[in-house]
Amino acid sequence: MKKVLSIVLALVLVLAIGVCAVGCEKAEASTKVKVIDLALSAEEYAFAVNKQDTEFLSKVNAFLDKIKSNGKFDEICNNYFGDGTPLAIESKALDETKDQLVVATSTGFEPFEMVDAAGKYSGVDLEIAYYLAEELNLELVIQDMDFDAVVNSVQSGKSDIAMAGLSVTPAREKVVTFSKSYYNASQVVICPENDTTFDNCKTGEEVAAILKGLGADTKIGCQAGTTGELYIKGDADYGFEKLNAEAAPYKYVALAITAMNQNQVKYVIADNGPAKAIAAKING
Repeated sequence: MKKVLSIVLALVLVLAIGVCAVGCEKAEASTKVKVIDLALSAEEYAFAVNKQDTEFLSKVNAFLDKIKSNGKFDEICNNYFGDGTPLAIESKALDETKDQLVVATSTGFEPFEMVDAAGKYSGVDLEIAYYLAEELNLELVIQDMDFDAVVNSVQSGKSDIAMAGLSVTPAREKVVTFSKSYYNASQVVICPENDTTFDNCKTGEEVAAILKGLGADTKIGCQAGTTGELYIKGDADYGFEKLNAEAAPYKYVALAITAMNQNQVKYVIADNGPAKAIAAKING
């Protein structure tokens, strides 16, 4: 599953698209995008904790059970997938003399983790983190980092928990322990709005067949360290067969989409939730 300041990222993306629209010979080419909402995989998101911290894991799982049973989880999701109002969250400064919940995350993966220009955080994961800290009577400290550093931060004890749209994988389970899952995800294709390649596809298998037919001279964008990158490169744990196309990893999904709109990559593969959220922002 990631990421830059969410608002700044959106502005950079809009500017990049605008420059291409003015300066490219193919000014008529689509700068809007569409998500091919046919699943290429089946995944579960969960939170990760240090393998030694079994007592804390029990508290996290109990909290997840609580917010799912009392409706709080649905309320949080409605803030990002419905008509609710996202919570603006402020991180406390790390202080080892205080009782704190230190959360490793990677912003720019909306709607799960975002940060605005004022340094206020929001997102499904981080709102859950806010209420988890409240439940445990701890100060919330959010540590924003590259996505591929999140698991290591928990494994090494630098953070208490990773809350970053993490898919449960055998490789990650070797080094951290996952909580109960809280969200079902899948990989999907993002393409230019005027691309008709996948228009007749009815299943994820049909989309996958087209992707497998792409040549080695084709680049597919993705976010570095995510399942999207594994899908392109191949991964035995997931059962992903390596594509002929070349993976072009970027720090954030939105940057991969910018590259696509600048004809640097042909398509982008990303998690369905962020794909839809970012596409909606791009398309206005």
